[in-house]
Amino acid sequence: MQSDFCKLLKIQKPILSAPMGGAAGPDLVAAVCGAGGYGVIPLWGQSADQVIAGIDQVRALTDRSFAVNLNLSFPYEDQLQACIDKKVHAVSLFWGMKPSAIATAKQGGLVVLVTVGSAEEARIAEDAGADVIIAQGWEAGGHVWGQVSTMALIPAIVDAVRIPVVAAGGIADGRGMAAAMMLGASGVWIGTRFLASKEATIHDDYRERILNATETQTVWSHDLYDVDWPDAPHRTLSNSTSRIWREAGSPAPSNRPGEDEVIGYRPGGDAVLRYQSYTPRPGTRGDVEAMSLWAGQGVSLVRSIMSAADIVDEIYREAKQVMQSRQSIL
Repeated sequence: MQSDFCKLLKIQKPILSAPMGGAAGPDLVAAVCGAGGYGVIPLWGQSADQVIAGIDQVRALTDRSFAVNLNLSFPYEDQLQACIDKKVHAVSLFWGMKPSAIATAKQGGLVVLVTVGSAEEARIAEDAGADVIIAQGWEAGGHVWGQVSTMALIPAIVDAVRIPVVAAGGIADGRGMAAAMMLGASGVWIGTRFLASKEATIHDDYRERILNATETQTVWSHDLYDVDWPDAPHRTLSNSTSRIWREAGSPAPSNRPGEDEVIGYRPGGDAVLRYQSYTPRPGTRGDVEAMSLWAGQGVSLVRSIMSAADIVDEIYREAKQVMQSRQSIL
């Protein structure tokens, strides 16, 4: 599967780890890079100094290329400049379409990955100078930009642009990777599967629920976990919070049952409110089950805890086997 795309990202395996805020720290990113994939670390919402420190932490663990993920719906200019100053390999831009941000990153010498939810957005990003399109299907966990399924989205975007397209959403094993590659994708972007990695920085209760969930146990919501991040649709595991909200008729913010209720505490002691956008980390106390447990529809394929490197190796090996075996069928 070596390709121009792999050469662009300086990798051996076209597998990228999604920038799962709170779950994807330096250890996970470095492990994916060390296995021949491409790690993406989320550093948005932090000061420029914190971005620099985050980049340095990853570089202390790996000498391979990786990307910094920035959220365009929050202030990002200082963070982007920090990435340019530190000469990081790439930035991953998401939650918005800002050609000016793409242009600034390109002028700063960075490779630019842009997450989109439609072919039209992909064309805009390509025209602005993007190097790679991350096509995020509706099946994806966490915050979901578009509403088109991965199966329909990938070929539509592949046909619309000339630059490499990476498939995201519902992909958790080699079969999913092979299917994405057959649809024309140059690589895959994986999140939920890495939640079960040894390096993921999530609470044990969260990880256990991931391991036991079925494909029907995720829910997409427009404004459920909107505290600290409003107007941002997302997919999570079904839990007590989502159930009481739906039983109440899915009321809008300010009218939801249990609103402003403290359901736990972060490791540093800050309160976690019901309906808060928060990834439960180790050391979180309280009702973890009721918190925002991000997960995609591929969660039913996640059944064991493995190292991130082993996950990369397994998915890559399975994808090759599937693609080779299917050639004989036709």
